[in-house]
Amino acid sequence: MSKTRRQTVRRTTTTLTVPVAVAALLAGAGTAVADTAGTSGVGDPYFPLAGNGGYHVEHYGLTLRYDTGSRHLDGTAVLTARATQRLTRFDLDFKGLKVTGLTVDRAAAGFRRDGQELVVTPRRTLHPGQEFRVKVTYSGVPKKVTDPDGSADGWIATDDGAFVAGEPQGAMTWFPANNHPKDKSSYDITITVPKGRTAVSNGALLSRRTAHGRTTFHWRQTEPMAAYLATATVGKFKVEQYTTRDGLHVYNAVDPREAAAAAPVLKQLPSVLKWESKVFGPYPFRDAGSIVDRAHVGYALETQSRPLYDEAPDLGTLVHENAHQWFGDSVSLTSWKDIWLNEGFATYAEWLYSEQHGASTAQKIFDTLYARPASDGLWAFPPGNPGSGKNIFGTPVYARGAMALHELRRAVGDPVFFRILRDWAGRHRGGHGTTEQFVNLARQESGKDLNSLFQTWLYAPGKPNKA
Repeated sequence: MSKTRRQTVRRTTTTLTVPVAVAALLAGAGTAVADTAGTSGVGDPYFPLAGNGGYHVEHYGLTLRYDTGSRHLDGTAVLTARATQRLTRFDLDFKGLKVTGLTVDRAAAGFRRDGQELVVTPRRTLHPGQEFRVKVTYSGVPKKVTDPDGSADGWIATDDGAFVAGEPQGAMTWFPANNHPKDKSSYDITITVPKGRTAVSNGALLSRRTAHGRTTFHWRQTEPMAAYLATATVGKFKVEQYTTRDGLHVYNAVDPREAAAAAPVLKQLPSVLKWESKVFGPYPFRDAGSIVDRAHVGYALETQSRPLYDEAPDLGTLVHENAHQWFGDSVSLTSWKDIWLNEGFATYAEWLYSEQHGASTAQKIFDTLYARPASDGLWAFPPGNPGSGKNIFGTPVYARGAMALHELRRAVGDPVFFRILRDWAGRHRGGHGTTEQFVNLARQESGKDLNSLFQTWLYAPGKPNKA
């Protein structure tokens, strides 16, 4: 995610078999296998109700119909899931919209609302390893959520449609989900909108058809994706499609009011992705692109395979959000307190791009930041443990997180440092990573004791002393 206005440093259905690591994460986060109710959260310290225990969602099939005049949304969500424990009851994260029907394996199921939890009681007990399907029909006017830092996310209405950005909580405003990065799934998202509007989502556009004054778009994301990275942004867009020399299909959708400002930057997307692939390893998805809206929310978001911008981005923001395709999207968090693994890495990608394209070096950027006094907000809290959800998009997570990587680079040297980045992205591709795992990888690759470095730059309060 890049927050360019709130802070100066930039935020046939294909199903996937649940990886063993994901099943272990979800089962471990919930109650023991012998229990019969899935937990109402996966134990995240900053968002305790985010996600749900007892099952893994393999695939989401979302069918949506949005009226841009009334702002009314009708939806049907079909979740193909697998139980990780015995379940007589389980939760979905879903806030605001009215549920009009719910079945589990085609049988009507009991359900009730409890805040952001949709509590489901299937007619028959689900057993460990059992695959099941949950179908939820719903409708209403989606409402955005306000995050602990005061920003808005979720389904955010615009003057010509909707800007749909889910980090960290917003997915539950427009579809029922297991809404934590621990749970990653494939997606089919079909969106019907008034003729003249375009609906843009993740992955590949499979079809577009117009009838009776409405246009339906069917998108498919086959690679595993966390719910917060899904989008269904709607508006009047100029669409550009092409295939890069490396075989990536690019789909750009741009609000005409932002087109002139966005064009010179978006033109550089193929070269940015080629550079990032050289530095970080192969691009992790089949599709790429951009959604440039006019939404005035104060941030951009790394929506998987197609970053979302609330206005025409600058080059640094383009580099940042696409670096997240490796760091945050492909390699996902297991806890929001590890957010520096996303934002520190994407910020350092900006520094590296600057350095390797004839602008300021990473060392100069580091030195400029380090010159800030101890009272500066940069040193307000350590990036490895921001302390609360209010701080996860704060300057220390971005800038001091990037500074930690630069200190690592200085300690181990360029050949080892860049091997660490590539190995991190490659070994955890499509899965998850933790700070502990990254630290262990850095130790293994370098053969050095790096405990003091990481303790100082990730966890020590206040302004660190230089090595």
